[in-house]
Amino acid sequence: MNKTPQSNAVKAIKTATSLAETNGWDIDPPADQPNTTPSEPLYDLEGLMTDFPTAKELEKFVFDQTGFVLNLKGRSNKFKYQTAMDVLNGVTPESYMLGSENPYLDKNDLIPVDELKKLPARPAEVIGVPHVTSFISKAFPHPDPEFKASGQKCEVIFRKYVNNAITYEILGPITTKPVGTRVNKFGKEVPEKYTWIDPRTGEQLLRSSNGTYTPVGTRLKAQMQKAKINKSDYWTMWIDRDFIMGGNNGNSLDSPWDFS
Repeated sequence: MNKTPQSNAVKAIKTATSLAETNGWDIDPPADQPNTTPSEPLYDLEGLMTDFPTAKELEKFVFDQTGFVLNLKGRSNKFKYQTAMDVLNGVTPESYMLGSENPYLDKNDLIPVDELKKLPARPAEVIGVPHVTSFISKAFPHPDPEFKASGQKCEVIFRKYVNNAITYEILGPITTKPVGTRVNKFGKEVPEKYTWIDPRTGEQLLRSSNGTYTPVGTRLKAQMQKAKINKSDYWTMWIDRDFIMGGNNGNSLDSPWDFS
């Protein structure tokens, strides 16, 4: 028997209704479908206090789970575990509760390093005075006897100022040197500490503005005069160079015809 247009329409309506009921884009769940989202926090105080009885263990666990480094030592138990639980449950900790060192780091395993020396202040007669030339030399022997014996060099910068003063400054290099020995917890022999081989001098006067040389300045000048370049030497060519200060803000060499 042939299907009538009316029966076809009824079938189409039923099909559309069935598709609507199974539409994958319909994100509204049926009213009787239970909510599967967990309503309780993932961590609680009792569990944390049982599993992590010390602040160190608790800090490690929080670090493993969240990446936050907490400073929990010395805090009251209530505050300590409450803070850890809050962070584990997604609360960002206050800045004063954050530590700076990995909780797995044992300071007893670290080899101490001496502090770097403090450099002296710059000479008073060059403070606020423009310098007109500067020259860096890497040819001087290292001041440390052991480094010098092994052929190590240091880096020295010379500066000449408009008041005729000349300074020198050893810039480096800076390195560490092991001192003593001890056996660590792994049975390995390690240094007791590291000290710095630090040749830096800070900026020092080589020649004062009145033309007087310091003892070190005299030796440095002689050393640089031994280094020849063309028909001159390094001292004359690169350090104690002549300069021109004109009325056009010192730009005479750029514009020699400007007489303003």
